[in-house]
Amino acid sequence: MKFVNEYRDPELGKKLLERIHRRSRKRARLMEFCGGHTVAIFKHGLRQLLPDNIEMLSGPGCPVCVTASADLDKAIALGRLPDVIITSFGDMVRVPGSRSSLQQAKAEGADVRIVYSAQDALAIARDNPEKSVIFIGIGFETTAPTIAASILQAEQEKLDNYYVLSLHKVCPPIMKAILDMGEVNLNGIICPGHVSTIIGSHPYQFIADEYKIACAVSGFEPLDILLAVDRLVEQIESGQPKVEIAYRRGVKPEGNVPAIRLLETVFEAGEANWRGIGAVPASGLQVKSQYEKYDAAKNFKIDPGPTLEPEGCICGSILRGVSTPRDCGLFGGTCTPEHPVGPCMVSSEGSCASYYHYGDSHGR
Repeated sequence: MKFVNEYRDPELGKKLLERIHRRSRKRARLMEFCGGHTVAIFKHGLRQLLPDNIEMLSGPGCPVCVTASADLDKAIALGRLPDVIITSFGDMVRVPGSRSSLQQAKAEGADVRIVYSAQDALAIARDNPEKSVIFIGIGFETTAPTIAASILQAEQEKLDNYYVLSLHKVCPPIMKAILDMGEVNLNGIICPGHVSTIIGSHPYQFIADEYKIACAVSGFEPLDILLAVDRLVEQIESGQPKVEIAYRRGVKPEGNVPAIRLLETVFEAGEANWRGIGAVPASGLQVKSQYEKYDAAKNFKIDPGPTLEPEGCICGSILRGVSTPRDCGLFGGTCTPEHPVGPCMVSSEGSCASYYHYGDSHGR
């Protein structure tokens, strides 16, 4: 199949669903790790179509949502410095920090600009040599290679006013952390699609080997996700967990080798702070000392103040799969996409936003 419509073919979807219903007998709790999968599952009503014995949970796969308030406070504090231009992806600008947001800081006079890529941030640095241009680097392994490339390009062009605040996170360590917490008993994981185009499927092997949990890498169309569920059902019913790729057109077992080399050149693994989870070793990407002149964390002195979490917001437990948005007293009332209290309602990939836009009255 070559075109998007083929991955939304209702007849093929019906056949996959019939096979899942016919073969699925054991109770199975599956977690889709990626926020993009959460949106697709809700948008296409896949939860309602699956057998009642299959429960779907959403995991911490939204990069905006998992950015800790303390890290956001750092970005806001940087934006309040004189002669600084903050560049960021759009969703991040609206996420509430402890006392403010980048959007509010902009309204109060900070120079905050939404960009679509690190190349846009580099262009702003070239056009404003008298200003320090800081790119707020969020995202998983999907976006991190392009940020790494921007640092290498800045070095090549001898740009001395371009910086990155690296808040990047990597997926396998947080998947392990969630499993080690033991708060949710999972039988299968739908592994992230875009991340896996970079890192491949090999990094998830520990999940099948050590935790005996089924794994399938999925794309983002409804047939992709149903195929991943079908693969998980087969593993669960047979008692033979492994890592399968149900997204062959985008993912190779070894991943994207040039992109991985870019990451390894510029970044090194380090501790990262995850909203609702805390500090997780080796789950973040820090700029190597060789390129520290581009590291905003090392080149600017700031005092973001004490960290405060939004009162009543349960984004943390939602990101861990312990709760759903409908467990939150703020959901749909105090907290809406127009007036978000927490990040899970801000991002288009957030669980709360997906529930709000697409969830039915039962929250499935």
